[in-house]
Amino acid sequence: MKIVLALGGNALLAKGQKGTAAEQRENVAKTCESIAKLIKKENVLVVTHGNGPQVGNLLIQQEIANKDVAAMPMDVCDAMTQGQLGYLIQSELEKVSHRTIATIITQIIVDKKDPGFENPSKPIGPFYEEKVAEGMVLDSGRGWRKVVPSPIPIEVVEIEAIRSLLAAGIVVIAAGGGGIPVIKEDGKLEGVEAVIDKDRASALIAREINANLLVIATSIDKVYLNFGKEDQKAIDRLSVAEAKKLLEEGHFAEGSMKPKIESCIDFVERDGGRAVICSLEDIEKAIEGNAGTVIEA
Repeated sequence: MKIVLALGGNALLAKGQKGTAAEQRENVAKTCESIAKLIKKENVLVVTHGNGPQVGNLLIQQEIANKDVAAMPMDVCDAMTQGQLGYLIQSELEKVSHRTIATIITQIIVDKKDPGFENPSKPIGPFYEEKVAEGMVLDSGRGWRKVVPSPIPIEVVEIEAIRSLLAAGIVVIAAGGGGIPVIKEDGKLEGVEAVIDKDRASALIAREINANLLVIATSIDKVYLNFGKEDQKAIDRLSVAEAKKLLEEGHFAEGSMKPKIESCIDFVERDGGRAVICSLEDIEKAIEGNAGTVIEA
């Protein structure tokens, strides 16, 4: 089976952690034990990952040190966290899978006129108990976070490299943090200030490699209605039509569960594959159809 596995940035950095290298490596190591089981079953695999907490923390570090050290623009910060998390995932996955793993620093083309630039919606960085600055939103009831522009991904620049590596039997780590957002001007690529949603980028890659399955692994076990409330209700399966109806009714938060549902719909509707949203611990069961929320045609 050809699988794209999207790992959430919040799932890789647990709530309450400071984000030390040791903490992140430990979290990644646990996740890689599950991923290794998929590899040993001879699946063709692309691993993507979020970077919301990591790129947010990097921006805070830059703000604190900006008098002494030159701050990098958002696209460079995206690249830095791609390398950071790609390295951790690659090194831990090699230990338990005994396979060749390759991390690709991935650029993804967006439209410079995308309305996402005018309406920032992607939460990044740590959670705060109260709003401490402008440009923050309440993220799924878990706290306040900074939001940045999040344009829709259009084209994966390195897609041929990804296809070639997969054909050679290599497990690929790509589109970290949703990829580096770039625009094409006069045939040249130029980075822009934004963070692409990694689930949308993962769905795009899944379509481009003709994947059978898109797995979005996050910090919760499945999709819920009224998440975080006393009457929350777990959802085991959704058709595309049912998922669209729930979106129209406004059940899912922008920048959180909404893009996950939209990404699954986009992949299933265009390619006829299957998508599942699950926890990191349930990846293997979810692929077998025994955990998470399955979205099918």
